[in-house]
Amino acid sequence: MTGETTAALLLLADGRLPAGGHAHSGGLEPSVAADRVRDVASLETFLRGRAVTSGLLAAAFAASACAAVLAGDNGRLGVLEEELDARQPSPVLRQTSRKLGRQLVRAMRVIRPHDCWAGLGRSPHHPIVLGAAAAVSGLRPYAAALAAVHDAVAGPATAAVRLLGLDPFATHAALARLGPLLDAIAADAERYADADPAHLPAGSAPLLDLAAEHHATWEVRLFAS
Repeated sequence: MTGETTAALLLLADGRLPAGGHAHSGGLEPSVAADRVRDVASLETFLRGRAVTSGLLAAAFAASACAAVLAGDNGRLGVLEEELDARQPSPVLRQTSRKLGRQLVRAMRVIRPHDCWAGLGRSPHHPIVLGAAAAVSGLRPYAAALAAVHDAVAGPATAAVRLLGLDPFATHAALARLGPLLDAIAADAERYADADPAHLPAGSAPLLDLAAEHHATWEVRLFAS
């Protein structure tokens, strides 16, 4: 990547991007409540599990969406929307993905105006918007995949500091140890950039699906998901 595109990747991966990600814990809040995550060690285990399931899913769809926009094939984005819907059995997680996607489109319309935004509909899935955002920023599918899988673990890690009062230095050390895994997942996801959308990964994380549905019933919660 050039210096300009490296800066674009940093922008997309920055948690301060005004796209609503700070309000979501990626399933960590209900996992903390269930005592499945209680310290840095169990957080790292949670993040690894999330990376290889929902993280790989998001990365593959982001890579595919990036390739579609780079090729000028905006019609492919609609097919990806349907395929990603089919891979998310939890209505709450589908709604969350579309809410985050809508907020990211809103931000990107200002940051990177492009005609692809008009073709994404009212509430597109977040990984698909992220892939499109990477493409219009001059990035390739690998970078889109890397941004997606990084987002899948960075959000919950940040939430853990707030929910458990963990040492932020130790928490980010755990994120740093995940670096080689995230690189490998992004490389794996890149292989699907030009694949038939029906052949994209369909790995699942049933416990996260169940936790999301349960979390949505809480009257008091710190995070939206």
